[in-house]
Amino acid sequence: MAVGHTIRTSAIETENRRFGRGFGVYREVRGYRGRCCLNRAPRVEGIRVFQVNRSENRLVRLEERSFSDLDLREREHLQEWLARMPEALGEELLIVQKEFDGFADTRERLDLLALDKEGRLVVIENKLDDSGRDVVWQALKYVAYCSNLTKAEIVEIYQKYLDRWSADASAVTSLCEFLGVEELDDVDLNPGNEQRLVLIAANFRKEVTSTVLWLIGYGVRVQCFRVVPYSFGEELFIDLRQIIPTPEAADFMIGMAAKDSEEKSAQGARKRRHALHRAFWTKALEELRARNVSRFENVSPSKDYWLSCGTGVSGRNYALIFSKSAARVELNLQSSDSARNKWIFDRLEQEKKELEGRFGDELRWRRMDDRKASRIVLSQPCDGYNVENWPEMIDWICRHFIRLEETFSEPLARLSRQLKSGDDRLASAGGALGSVSAD
Repeated sequence: MAVGHTIRTSAIETENRRFGRGFGVYREVRGYRGRCCLNRAPRVEGIRVFQVNRSENRLVRLEERSFSDLDLREREHLQEWLARMPEALGEELLIVQKEFDGFADTRERLDLLALDKEGRLVVIENKLDDSGRDVVWQALKYVAYCSNLTKAEIVEIYQKYLDRWSADASAVTSLCEFLGVEELDDVDLNPGNEQRLVLIAANFRKEVTSTVLWLIGYGVRVQCFRVVPYSFGEELFIDLRQIIPTPEAADFMIGMAAKDSEEKSAQGARKRRHALHRAFWTKALEELRARNVSRFENVSPSKDYWLSCGTGVSGRNYALIFSKSAARVELNLQSSDSARNKWIFDRLEQEKKELEGRFGDELRWRRMDDRKASRIVLSQPCDGYNVENWPEMIDWICRHFIRLEETFSEPLARLSRQLKSGDDRLASAGGALGSVSAD
């Protein structure tokens, strides 16, 4: 088979989507009297390509070949075909360099370096008949090398590539046209860790596909394209199709990877918060005990943003709050009986002026009619996650908790006795809490 025969790309994804999964996709091939039929399948095995002989109304199977049998080589042929027609990979790409070897302290070189429409670098590695075992590791090294390329360096690399063909070509102008911007300053080139990797081979080993799927699960943008030559008489065809992730699953897998990354990020943030809370409460409890506060003697440091202790009255407790933006001390009325909670709150609020005078500050009185519980709160804004602020925050919490307990211990005990002594009357009155005197 002569190398100079015309190569036709026969896998067109837009037509695949048009006809839907499971349908034969028919593509007109120039210079060829029949049509080429591509049967799409979820699996690579068993793919067959046929010529449709319309005059005889039958299919003629095209012969699958290997690149080595056809004396086709990676750099001279497949690499050149893709450099001249990168859209064969199913999207608009701009090739900015071939055989790129501009890496410090290494003589390695990647096959093709491209940009996509979002300004992300795309490393393209070709392996012809077999992917080999180490292609992923090799390509990942190239991606890592390219990850720190600056905009100026990319322009320089592309200009050197253009200079091979034309002395007048401008890398900046070409990049602006491709990216659809007026000025190159309007776009980021090679942003963050968003580099992409494209692997191309006729066959991918299991260790390669397993690794690629694992990388995709961690948000790395990797695609595998299967490229297979077919012959029919003296004509030669190329079937080039994306197999990982499959086009149907690509958006789903990217979305799942992003969701997984978000969840892992949230889990990591939650673990850091828990560790921070535990460290804060360890110091706060030490200080409370140093000030002879007995309520927290048997309380251990918590991973939560709050600590609570009893008031001596069932269903009522004190709480200390430590968050990113505030420190708080609270009296919570949260028994299972909403009516009793509201009754005690209302009687305490009737004494608001006297209680706040004793406490030495204005409190926030939260009846919370839509909930069983009611709450009395004092809050102090702060940068809670700055460890340098902790001594001041802990001092504030300790001082105001002591005041809170001194202010409310007596009225809570008094109202609890009144509520208890009025239980019989409440039962006979059908639970009319208002009949219990506050005096």
